[in-house]
Amino acid sequence: MKTKSHLALRGMNRKRTGILVGMIGLAFAAQAQMNPKYKFEEALKLIQGNYVDQVNEEHLVDAAIKAMIADLDPHSHYTSREEAEAMRQAMSGSFAGIGIQFLKNADKTYVTMVNPDGPAMRAGVRVGDQIVSIDGESIVGEQFGNKEIMLKLRGDKDVPVALQIVSPGSTAQKDISIVRENILEKSVRESYMVDQEIGYIALSIFNRTTRPEIDAALKKLQEQGMTKLILDLQSNGGGYVESAIGVVDEFLPKDKMVFYSVPNGGGRDYYATGGYGRFYDGALVVLIDESTASSSEIVTGALQDWDRAVVIGRRSFGKGLMQRPVPLSDGSEMQLTGARYYTPSGRSIQKPYSNGKDDYFEDFNRRMQSKELLEEGHVQFPDSLKYTTLNTKRIVYGGGGIMPDRFVPIDTNQYSNWMAQLMNKGIVSKGGFEFVQQNREALLQAYPDFEQFNNRFDVPVELHRQLVDYARSMSIAIPAEEQMAAHAAIDVEFKAQVGSLLYTGGDYMARIRNEANQSFNEALRVLRDDKLYSALLQAGTVGEKLTQKTK
Repeated sequence: MKTKSHLALRGMNRKRTGILVGMIGLAFAAQAQMNPKYKFEEALKLIQGNYVDQVNEEHLVDAAIKAMIADLDPHSHYTSREEAEAMRQAMSGSFAGIGIQFLKNADKTYVTMVNPDGPAMRAGVRVGDQIVSIDGESIVGEQFGNKEIMLKLRGDKDVPVALQIVSPGSTAQKDISIVRENILEKSVRESYMVDQEIGYIALSIFNRTTRPEIDAALKKLQEQGMTKLILDLQSNGGGYVESAIGVVDEFLPKDKMVFYSVPNGGGRDYYATGGYGRFYDGALVVLIDESTASSSEIVTGALQDWDRAVVIGRRSFGKGLMQRPVPLSDGSEMQLTGARYYTPSGRSIQKPYSNGKDDYFEDFNRRMQSKELLEEGHVQFPDSLKYTTLNTKRIVYGGGGIMPDRFVPIDTNQYSNWMAQLMNKGIVSKGGFEFVQQNREALLQAYPDFEQFNNRFDVPVELHRQLVDYARSMSIAIPAEEQMAAHAAIDVEFKAQVGSLLYTGGDYMARIRNEANQSFNEALRVLRDDKLYSALLQAGTVGEKLTQKTK
């Protein structure tokens, strides 16, 4: 009897198990057919109803959107409404402020640059002035950092900000009221004549003001006699595609393709020049490096494909995906990759990203470890990535950045950990500031203008030694004195700081750094040798060594 009952019970369990399995199967089938949108809403409601603590619904949705977009590609991303507004302001090319740069040195804040066209200059603010208070609130002390001070100085247009300042050599406090204006965040970081025929223009970003800025810079340089140009796109991470088209338009005549894109629906969208440029014929060199990306690569790829420019430096970043803003109703924004772009010869220069975002952004370290950034010849491309330029049929490559026509190795001192620490801790900038504050009149008397300063000023040996000793006391591993290139790099940075603090009207820091930049000096060598310049634009010469390697 017991056995029979036992068997009956076991049979019942089997029957119920079969029913349960069938129900689970039905549940899986229902889930498989469930609309993903409703699934998301259901999950949110279930979390709200069952999680042990109260949850912030907006925070959860933001986190979910970010996770979804992160699964797409390395460049699509989501920004909150505050972040989206800040980005729009940055890309507009202007903000409301007073037109100064400042340095927080211990517990004091000093003006280190005054925009010559800005309201601060007109109000009498000068380099070296100490800002004591902003709108009646003292900023002396450690309680305010750079970000807090910047936010106090910026604000709404046409609204005054009250500063209390102390000028060098005085103890008297002056009250100055400055009305905030739209301050241009320049896309053209610097432009100047290197010699009687070679001009130089550096672009830092592609924003809404890039085209009029570069047009004005070209006009000014041509009025000074420019017939050859260095276009510096080193470390330019890109920006608006429309601005890239505008820059290419300055150098290529009408109806030359800049790039084409392929959106998710297929087909091709072509983008070409409009014929409104200023510099169609003069010799042109473009400087790139491993941080040249996106719109900068569009410009470089177009000029290389049309054999319009010699490209000098190192392989660019490799971003061939185009993002477009997709706003949400609350003001937040998704930047979604909407298309891939291709250079005029048909190259996609997007590097692979199938191994995930972390691996994708580790590419710089791989390039260093493989010695690609240190020596020529470490990059090999399959024949499937081989293309030819449109005029002279030179061989160029796709599949991961723009390969330069002329390789220049990376400056390992500038990219070293010790140099990063030296700069990030403000040792060079603060040392330069204190040196200028103590010796401004004597320096200006000895070097009345920048040209004399640049040609004759050398960092005093004792001052260099003090700087190095202080850095070492801060546990920064400055190389031994026998490594002369490392110590020369320190002096370049110190001289650049001093020059930028002594003189106004130009980015003198960039000019001093340029003279120590190997790519810049190689550009000068190529532009000053017409035969070499022409040879580099002939078939079969991309990346090849026509003359001795750069020293």
